[in-house]
Amino acid sequence: MGFSTKAKFETYSQKDKRLEQKLGVKDFLALGVGTIISTSIFTLPGIVAAKFAGPAVVFSFLLAAVVAGLVAFAYAEMSTVMPFAGSAYSWISILFGEGFGWIAGWALLAEYFIAVAFVGSGFSATFQHLLATANIHLPAALAHPFGTNGGIVDIISLAVILIAAFFVWRGASDAGRVAQVLVVLKVLAILTFIVVGLTVIKPQNYVPFIPKHDPNTGFGGVSGILAGVSMIFLAYIGFDSIAANSAEAKNPKRTMPLGILGSLAIAVALFSAVTLVLVGMHHYSAYAGNAAPVSWALTEAGFPLLSQIVSIVADTGMFVALLGMILAGSRLLYAFGRDGMLPQSIGKIDKRENPSNALWVLTAISVVIGAFFPFTFLAQLISAGTLVAFIFVSVGIFALRPREGKDLPEASYKMPFYPWLPALGAIGSVIVFENLDGLAKLYCFIWLLIGLVLYSLYGAKRTKSE
Repeated sequence: MGFSTKAKFETYSQKDKRLEQKLGVKDFLALGVGTIISTSIFTLPGIVAAKFAGPAVVFSFLLAAVVAGLVAFAYAEMSTVMPFAGSAYSWISILFGEGFGWIAGWALLAEYFIAVAFVGSGFSATFQHLLATANIHLPAALAHPFGTNGGIVDIISLAVILIAAFFVWRGASDAGRVAQVLVVLKVLAILTFIVVGLTVIKPQNYVPFIPKHDPNTGFGGVSGILAGVSMIFLAYIGFDSIAANSAEAKNPKRTMPLGILGSLAIAVALFSAVTLVLVGMHHYSAYAGNAAPVSWALTEAGFPLLSQIVSIVADTGMFVALLGMILAGSRLLYAFGRDGMLPQSIGKIDKRENPSNALWVLTAISVVIGAFFPFTFLAQLISAGTLVAFIFVSVGIFALRPREGKDLPEASYKMPFYPWLPALGAIGSVIVFENLDGLAKLYCFIWLLIGLVLYSLYGAKRTKSE
């Protein structure tokens, strides 16, 4: 097997039949919406407004949504043709070759490791804010990641990741049912915040809507909005978590497009509304460094009880995101083991028809990252890995179309305005990547370099994807 040797469709189709197909449209919408409007909607609007864009942070969310939407169309088409575990990894292996698939999958793997940790950190921040309202404070050593504010380990982040992993271990359908219930509560909490927040908005907080650019700090202006896009982009990666579970979908030709595009549309509307209300309630500068801005905004506006309720529901919503991310990340790791790219034990299915070895490997690594690395450090690192995979998938549409109805099945959903939209999706992803923090790009490069070394020394010699 060589770097550009293409994997066979039939191989993945046969191997993934071992996974139980139980997830329907409601499950995917719940997991998708729950993942997309999770930690990010309760944390990032305030942070990005204070650091980069001011009230214009809503433009950052909308621009990120446009780029993510272009890629989501490509994801929807690919997932109907190739409903396999591992999403971009499996697709690119079939379209361009196993080496290219490995790069895309390895980039996504960083996303899931860090995203699980990121959501766990966000859960911890909101939960600690809730405890503080009851005058309960954890010792600094257990309240913060190592080296941050006297912290050694974020014990709440560690615990919630383990609990979420347990639910996923019980089965994908159980995780889907839990997600359906909790995501309804989360959407109700968000709508309540929007309605209540509208009553205390101060119009002067929107002036100027686009603050003047400060070249010394990077704040304000168009460049501030674009910098915000790069940090916010991680909010929209939830549809990849849907695609990664497509091997467990009932009727994937219908389920996948509805789950991917539907969850993104709902998320964009809620993101925009929450962002506008948040920066209208208090001056954007008040949210600097605040990892729980929604709860804080309600408390400061005189709604402490509602703040506590929203904090509780926000944490349940983040729990849904953990379910979705752990479910998807474990399926990606399973796909690597399935093909021999990583030890085959990771690709084994247990008696529950779950890839439990992959699940616990993902959980262990994410626990370490979430418990020991600071919250804000994680945000752009997620975007970096995701964007690499998004570029591959967008370009992959050009390789997919000529093969549909020939050696690959015909797509039940096709990306509109081909070839323009996939080209714009790839270009948009490159632009967002270019605007990432320099350190995030450096770490992404190092991660990909490690991946190439691992492929050369291990995966290329043991792959079983033919």
